[in-house]
Amino acid sequence: MCADTFGVGIRVAESELRVVVGVPSDIDAGWTDPESFQSLVAETVWEQLDRRQTLEAIAARYDTGETASLGTVTLEPDGTVVETDLKRIATVDDRDSTED
Repeated sequence: MCADTFGVGIRVAESELRVVVGVPSDIDAGWTDPESFQSLVAETVWEQLDRRQTLEAIAARYDTGETASLGTVTLEPDGTVVETDLKRIATVDDRDSTED
């Protein structure tokens, strides 16, 4: 089995925030159901990042139509998480506390 790296972000829509998954063009044939890897990527993101804090920070900092990049998740088709490279989105309070 070969692991695939998926880009992940949160898209700001008119009335909701939506997890978006970037799929590599040479995805492993072991992924037979697109919903399965999208669900695994989302689950992995929320295991690594605080869902509420992340969504609140994105809602405060991004406009409708924009996508906040969270990083990447590398998975094998059996669902094994090989690697994550996810970043926390700074909240407005985080930014204010570091400014002089």
